[in-house]
Amino acid sequence: MRELRKLCDGAALLSIANQDALDLAAAFAEDPPEGLLDAVPGARTLLLLYDPELLDIEGLDLSRRGDRPPPRVIRLQACYDGADLDDVARELGMRREELVRRHVESEHVVSFLGFAPGFAYMTGGFHVPRLRTPRVRVPAGSLAVADGYTGIYPAETPGGWRLLGHVAARMFDPAATPPSLLRPGDRVLLEPVERLAEPPRAKRPKARGEGVLRVVTPGAFTSVQGGPRYGLAASGVPAGGAMDLASLAAANRALGNDPFAPALEITLVGPELEALQDVRVARGAEVRSMKRGERLNTGLVQRGVRAYLAVEGGLAPAIPGEATRPLRAREVLRRGSRRPAQGPRAPRLPIRWGEPLIEVRAHRGPQWRFFASPEDFFDCEYRVSPSSDRRGLRLRGPAVALARRSDIPPEGTAPGAVQVPGDGMPIVLGPDRPVTGGYAKIATVVPVDFPLLAQARPGTAVRFVEERWT
Repeated sequence: MRELRKLCDGAALLSIANQDALDLAAAFAEDPPEGLLDAVPGARTLLLLYDPELLDIEGLDLSRRGDRPPPRVIRLQACYDGADLDDVARELGMRREELVRRHVESEHVVSFLGFAPGFAYMTGGFHVPRLRTPRVRVPAGSLAVADGYTGIYPAETPGGWRLLGHVAARMFDPAATPPSLLRPGDRVLLEPVERLAEPPRAKRPKARGEGVLRVVTPGAFTSVQGGPRYGLAASGVPAGGAMDLASLAAANRALGNDPFAPALEITLVGPELEALQDVRVARGAEVRSMKRGERLNTGLVQRGVRAYLAVEGGLAPAIPGEATRPLRAREVLRRGSRRPAQGPRAPRLPIRWGEPLIEVRAHRGPQWRFFASPEDFFDCEYRVSPSSDRRGLRLRGPAVALARRSDIPPEGTAPGAVQVPGDGMPIVLGPDRPVTGGYAKIATVVPVDFPLLAQARPGTAVRFVEERWT
């Protein structure tokens, strides 16, 4: 039975069979309703991201069906040398050679894409659980299994799947059309080999737009971020965008830019920049005019974790699907187009900001009943871990007790979803989050409160306050 459940303002989860979810997502891609931003198929769900000011999600036609491209057969060479190969074999009671043979002979058919750009959930995996604590880094090309699925990590990323080996094929190229090597319905044939050839290097398109700033020193972690960019979630590409959209919008408004125009997101320590032409910039509400050849040292972030330096006219964004990366010394920053970004209206700055204890409102999550005493989540105090990043803010504190395993059939993740792996430690998902995930989610942060978390330094105390639907 189909059930539509709101997760927060702008995100809802529809319970639906996988093939029906793919058909409905294809229909929305062909003819999107006004205000619908993205549709993310999962194993048994379809996540809908939308602008609540433009779309009444309750009135959306969910009976539509779209055309999908015919399936293909894709052959990939694989080297079975993964870190978890022997452990998985022991858990399943077989020798590693038998494990490899069974995996190669299994039918690997792509059910849907998600988690990361180009990550395909394929049948033919083994029914083993994810790691209780996800790895901070899984190498690109890793061949992995979990909960009956097989997947290949397209890029280095955190992950909790069990690693059997690796492949050399490039699973995702943001400059290609289409960017993902695999698509739903494709059948993948794995050929075991002892050694793999080097993967081909991705071709980067030529830079466009006039240069306005040159990076002298890049700072701790500075990147170009604008508003969220929707439309590629079905290929595993997160919408991304600034961690603190309110602060981004404030800096852009000071220059008369679109609120979501791409700007520099500065983390802790900012870059030193040289003007390549006369240009106006703004950090927060402070506007400064720079002459050609003049340098600006942005220095330390004084409050919170992140500050935003906007440039008159906005900067050129990264290619959709390209992983967030820090600026490099001598890199030239170019002016972008003036096209307004999609999505809801930019939020205003929160009243309380950068304090040692913050209170964040959140709704109950879709797996609320997976937890032994879920109400305790709103009574506990957590602290932000230093290992937090744009993918997710890891919290430390009392473990959330599970009533059953945290693993769920993979489903789309809403911005601000609070997922809980098997170790019971909550992770609040950020703009570069996995598009789909297989851990239970106890809550979803109210969108206008997410900037409080985005600006929370390591060690900041966090209390979640339940926000009930009226």
